[in-house]
Amino acid sequence: MIPIARPVFGQEEIDAVSDVIRSGLIASGEIVTHFEDEFAEYLGSNYAVATSNGTSALHAGLLAVGIKPGDEVIVPSFTFIATASSVSMCNAKPVVADVEYETGCIDPDSILEQITPKTRGVIGVHLFGQPCDVNALKDICDDHNLLFIEDCAQAHGAQYHGKKVGTFGDIGCFSFYPTKNMVTGEGGMITSNSDRISEKVRILINHGQKEKYLHTEIGYNYRMTNIAAAIGREQLKKLDPMNRARQENAEYYTAHIVKNGILCPCIRSQCTHVFHQYVIRVREETGVTRDMFADELFKKGVGTAVHYPIPIHEQPVYKDKVDGSLCIVSKELSEEILSLPVYPSLTPEERLLVCNAVNGCE
Repeated sequence: MIPIARPVFGQEEIDAVSDVIRSGLIASGEIVTHFEDEFAEYLGSNYAVATSNGTSALHAGLLAVGIKPGDEVIVPSFTFIATASSVSMCNAKPVVADVEYETGCIDPDSILEQITPKTRGVIGVHLFGQPCDVNALKDICDDHNLLFIEDCAQAHGAQYHGKKVGTFGDIGCFSFYPTKNMVTGEGGMITSNSDRISEKVRILINHGQKEKYLHTEIGYNYRMTNIAAAIGREQLKKLDPMNRARQENAEYYTAHIVKNGILCPCIRSQCTHVFHQYVIRVREETGVTRDMFADELFKKGVGTAVHYPIPIHEQPVYKDKVDGSLCIVSKELSEEILSLPVYPSLTPEERLLVCNAVNGCE
């Protein structure tokens, strides 16, 4: 069976973790600081603050930029739940916008329909490794005096008009979950060009401490460990080659998948897609449902996943709290999308098997 995802680890990660364990300094410390500095340098961001996971990065980041109870933050309905739940964790209200059919990223026109006097910010998700329409979103935020938050959980190294994502918004939030383009086991990162925001984040993720045992506000234990950071430093060194491997796998799929009714992903103009996921659309022309198609691939030895089967506005926790009446594309995509294995260590033989399986599904 070809799995849907497989982390790529080498002796370098093993040695780095072993060094931390032997040092006895396994909690947050100097290794985390080095990782933060290296990640900021890689992106071209002034600051980077490591966190315990991607959701804590979103939560602390939103608090740091000033999201407060009663505020509204516009999010795409077609995304992972954390994009919306992090807003709720601030006692603010997520307001769902629809997405573009071609990319699955938040639709700027839909954002404009959702702005109210309570709107404080917009979260643009760089979905599946594809940058959202950054310039359009920034223009909307500038025109309406809104915060622009980048959810970069799936887009490490992706570029928009030659500049890496995570450097455009008031903050950028990354995840290092095991299926991501680079991993730390669990972990996250908040990037910003503002020293004020960066300092606020550092206080929030460390129990609200401005200095040791001086707590100036309610905070959280959202720190990254040295063990996670040691893995992250080695993964960061490999990120560009791993992304290139993902792109090569994606290019192969796009060139060789010829099944009628299967729509392969597109790449936004002047953007670099890093293919956290390679997501096809199973259209009605195939003669089967998406779930039937996935079952057939499983029988042929190909693991798949659905990212995401239920849009935010239909999730039980939000169904009665948000208005998803405009999210027509989000609903349609949730019924069509299917992720194929695209991880860097996929072999040529496995790529061929995947394409043959897709093309041969009845």
